[in-house]
Amino acid sequence: MKFLKQFLIILLISLIGEALKAVLPLPVPASIYGMVILFICLVTKVIKLDQVRDAGKFLIEIMPVMFIPSGVGLMVSWGDLQPILIPVAVITVVTVITVMGATGVVSQWIIRRDKERLNG
Repeated sequence: MKFLKQFLIILLISLIGEALKAVLPLPVPASIYGMVILFICLVTKVIKLDQVRDAGKFLIEIMPVMFIPSGVGLMVSWGDLQPILIPVAVITVVTVITVMGATGVVSQWIIRRDKERLNG
């Protein structure tokens, strides 16, 4: 029963994200709306972490299975993707390196800032 309640909370937030996607004219996926709403609810303690922790852990554990349909879709679309494979690969590599670099710089900045706060 605990899992059902936790899944229902997550599904309700996902439904709210879908509703926002339908109402707002922004090019933001419904899943992003849902994640932001869940994050805000967790930070403000509207939803306590214990209310969704077990369902969240389960969803993370089965996440690899969720990529199977995407992989099959890529294989089915191979004919369409083949002509643009090199540009997409270059864009992917550049994006990954950029995100890794930006994440590293921001992480170092946060660590330095926290050390300065602790030291005085």
